[in-house]
Amino acid sequence: MIGIDLFSGAGGMSLGARMAGVDVQLVVEADKYAAATYLHNHKPKYGIFIDDIRKFQPQTPFVNRSNGLVVFGGPPCQGFSTSNQRTRSALNDNNWLFKEFVRVVKLYQPDWLVFENVRGILETEGGIFAEQIINEFESLGYTVSADLLHAHHYGIPQKRARFFIVGSLHGIKYNFPKPNPSTIVTVAMAFDDLPKLENGASICTLPYAKETTNSYTSKLRKNLNDCSNNLVTRNNSIIIERYKHIPQGGNWENIPEHLMNNYKDKSRCHTGIYRRLCANDASVVIGNFRKNMLIHPSQDRGLSIREAARLQSFPDDFIFKGSIGFQQQQVGNAVPPFLAKAIFESLLSQA
Repeated sequence: MIGIDLFSGAGGMSLGARMAGVDVQLVVEADKYAAATYLHNHKPKYGIFIDDIRKFQPQTPFVNRSNGLVVFGGPPCQGFSTSNQRTRSALNDNNWLFKEFVRVVKLYQPDWLVFENVRGILETEGGIFAEQIINEFESLGYTVSADLLHAHHYGIPQKRARFFIVGSLHGIKYNFPKPNPSTIVTVAMAFDDLPKLENGASICTLPYAKETTNSYTSKLRKNLNDCSNNLVTRNNSIIIERYKHIPQGGNWENIPEHLMNNYKDKSRCHTGIYRRLCANDASVVIGNFRKNMLIHPSQDRGLSIREAARLQSFPDDFIFKGSIGFQQQQVGNAVPPFLAKAIFESLLSQA
C-alpha cells in the first residue's frame, strides 16, 4: 500500500507505517528542522513538501494504486493539549488545520485514512472538533472508526494517550489493534544499556554502557555498537540542586521552599514540572520534556534526546537533526512508531 504523510514531523508515524509494510511516497511538513530529520531517515519517492500545508497542491499522480492508498497524519496538537489551556478553543487558527487534512483526502480520495491527535481534542470546546472531523470524513463517503489508544498498552514505555480516526472508502469497519495492558515496558528497561551522562552532555555519539538485557532494547538497538543523540540540556546549579530533592515519581512539590524563591507563586506550577521518572513504571508523557524538566530516574539531570526517543519507541539508528532544542521538540511531538505500526498492521490485515 502507498502512503502520504501529512504534518509528518520527524517521521514517527511514517516509521511505524513503513515497519508495517506501507510504502510512504509523499510527505508534507512545514518545519524545516523536522523535515531535515525526516529526509535523513526516510527517502520518500516523491520527496517532501516543506511549507505550509495550505499551499500544498498535488503535483505527481500515483500511477499505480492497485495495492491501495492511505493518507495519514496528525495536524498540530498543541492547541488541543491539556497543558495549553489558553489555546484550547475555536479561536486558535491552528485548531482548524484538520480542514487541510480533509482537503487532501478529498483531492486524493485514498482507500484509507488515518487521522491522529492528542486526547485533548475530545475535550476542547466540548468535543466539537472531533465530532466535526468525523462528520467531514463520513460526508466524503468514508466508514469511520475512532478510539483512544494508550501507548503503554502496546509495548511502549510511556503513558501517552492518542486519539485515532481510521476511515475506509470501501465500507470496511476498521477494528483497532487489541491492547495488552498486562505487560508494561518500564523506564529502567528502556534505559537499560544507554551510556551514563552528565548535566549538559554534548558528545552526540557514544558506545553503549553494556549489552542489552531485554527484548525492548534489543529491538531498538539492533546490531549497533554505539548510539547517537546523547545530548542533555545544561541546567544551572540551582536547577540541579532542586533535582536532588525529588524522589522517583515526585515533582516540584518535593523541592524545599528556599530553593523556589524565584517563583512568585509556586503553587501554580502544574504537576508535570520537575517530575522524576519512576524506573519501574512506564514514563509520564514526554511532550516538551525540556520545558517540563523531566528528570532521569537515578541521575540528577534532564533526559537526553536518545533516552526520550527510547521512551517513544524510536530505534537507535533513527537520527535527529538540528540543535538540541529542535531535536527535543521533534521527539516530544512525535507519534510513537510502535503505536503507529500496530495501527497500520491492523489496517493492512483488513484492507
